[in-house]
Amino acid sequence: MADLVMQQRTDFHRFRAMACQVTVQLVGAGPQEAADAFRVVEEIFRDTESSCTRFDPASPLMRANSAPRQYHAVPQRCFDAILEAYDAYCVTGGLFDPRVLRTLESMGYDRSLAFDTGDVQISGPTGPPRSDTAVHRWQPRFREATGSVRLGPKRIDLGGIGKGLAVRWAISALRCVGTAALVEAGGDLATRGSGPEGAGWRAAIENPLITGQAAHREPIAVVDTSDRAVATSSVRLRHWKVGDREVHHLIDPRSGGPAASKLAAVTVIHEDPAWAEVWSKSLFVAGAVEILGLAESRALAAIWVELSGRIGVSPAAAPSVLWQVSDAGS
Repeated sequence: MADLVMQQRTDFHRFRAMACQVTVQLVGAGPQEAADAFRVVEEIFRDTESSCTRFDPASPLMRANSAPRQYHAVPQRCFDAILEAYDAYCVTGGLFDPRVLRTLESMGYDRSLAFDTGDVQISGPTGPPRSDTAVHRWQPRFREATGSVRLGPKRIDLGGIGKGLAVRWAISALRCVGTAALVEAGGDLATRGSGPEGAGWRAAIENPLITGQAAHREPIAVVDTSDRAVATSSVRLRHWKVGDREVHHLIDPRSGGPAASKLAAVTVIHEDPAWAEVWSKSLFVAGAVEILGLAESRALAAIWVELSGRIGVSPAAAPSVLWQVSDAGS
């Protein structure tokens, strides 16, 4: 039986969307079936991006942000993403809070930045902006019958959940295609089935303390991701300078500035890719002191790397870890 599984047809499709490369892998699908499925997945990502991007002032999200105290009719994917973000805000006790758009813009992240160059410099203020999220509860309003939302009073960014939702919707669209499938987008992934060789799916976790291609060649761990989702929140790539201040994109809602968590990366293995994304970011914001307790209290499968190189693994993640190094800094 193993030999028969290994001989199954495997198809790949790659494209760029949501500021990252998306890879789709299908096992056991016919040529036309695979082509049709790839087109559907690409449409899902394009639709999610066009609806939820903050980099296009004409996008439905940014039209809603332009007058956040008013109701705005938005496409279904945008409506669902905002509703999911609000659910995440409530479940995480505000550790996940999309009302960080003003902070990101104040740090020059109001457009796509060339993070792949490794040296992004923005002229601007040297101090963090005042936090509005810590004292004001987020209370958006939804009118499901008309597909309308009221964000107010602060504007939001869906970058912290939109990619995870696109992966969720894509892997769901592939549930009856072939015998196995994988969708990966910039490090966030979800799988289904027994994998290309019948032994399940595995993923390597990059070392966040190493730059360049070496991060791919020298992972800190390999984990079993069969019929699971994985997301990583890291500052390895998305960091830059504003004036003389080092900043990154993972904002702590409690301070209004980049999280000073003493963590380099957090990976979460979860049943759902959007919630893997939510919890990886929330655990990162919680920081090195609180992460183990929070992960244990929520039964979260989490693996994290501290800036010192120390690696932590929550009890729920341990069964999924197939191999790991003892220290990311050594």
